[in-house]
Amino acid sequence: MSRRLPSQPPVLPGFSFVHVLGSGGFADVFLFEQNMPRRQVAVKILLSEVVNEHVRQMFQAEANLMAQLSSHPSILTVYEAGVSADGRPYLVMELCSAALGERYRRERIPVPEVLRVAIRIGSAIETAHRAGVLHRDIKPSNILLTAYGYPVLSDFGIASTVAGDANDESVGLSIPWSAPEVLMDESPGSIASEVWAFGATVYSLLAGRSPFELPGQTNSSSDLIGRIGRAKPQPIGRPDVPANLEQLLRRCMSRKPEGRPATVLEAVRELQLIEAELGLPQTPIEVAVDEWATGTVGDPQERTRIRALATPRRAAPTAAAAARPADARRTPPPACR
Repeated sequence: MSRRLPSQPPVLPGFSFVHVLGSGGFADVFLFEQNMPRRQVAVKILLSEVVNEHVRQMFQAEANLMAQLSSHPSILTVYEAGVSADGRPYLVMELCSAALGERYRRERIPVPEVLRVAIRIGSAIETAHRAGVLHRDIKPSNILLTAYGYPVLSDFGIASTVAGDANDESVGLSIPWSAPEVLMDESPGSIASEVWAFGATVYSLLAGRSPFELPGQTNSSSDLIGRIGRAKPQPIGRPDVPANLEQLLRRCMSRKPEGRPATVLEAVRELQLIEAELGLPQTPIEVAVDEWATGTVGDPQERTRIRALATPRRAAPTAAAAARPADARRTPPPACR
């Protein structure tokens, strides 16, 4: 199937179009230069043919979510949002590189680097959870790199509130990193399914493939869904990956949600322990601790965060946990921080 051509770039006062960065199913991303302050930015704009009232509301929700969360150092910064003269909603975002989401399939990323990325992105996910937000599309291509090489989590386009409607039909998903209960329509998403996706993403960065891809075999959507349902990922196959790291990722991808770490933060703390065991400098956990840091001004009824998070019941923690311390998307960049 041929790829569609990008849409016309929007005319935005105060911004000059430079070139196309990328295209997706529902939106295009363009490189613009902002006139004041002068800087390059990524502009994500919806396709006119998909814009309706429901889509407008979803896009506005994404803008609100990212603005609410993007003060976190590992979440993509949104500068502003609006509607173009031709009626298409858009986001103006920090310009970042998609290099990591492409690099892991080309080359072996060192374990210390993967641990640093995982702890930072895990901190971002935990911060979103504490604000009552599920990302619902955690995967390598949604980890971008800033101009300084720091990883940031992007694309909250299908995010939901943790207290969201269980019958939400707007959920999109990326099969290779989705939890079995999500694929089987047993859950629209939960903290436990985000723990799975986080573990599957870290596995991918180490293995150079998603957890249920089998090299040399067919890897259709139905093949992957069947293997994910059995929840038995292949060994990573790298002698430099510590056994306890591989065991942690297997627990994150346990078939039963209660067999996984109860929160992403719990998994991140175990990753810190692994850093310590390898003699590596410890990557700090960055999680907002005060409510004002992830809140919004205005009518409390309009806040994205609408109630406290519920975490799944789980089995007794492992010894490591008890001892813990503190698909297609840098080729020049789609959106980032």
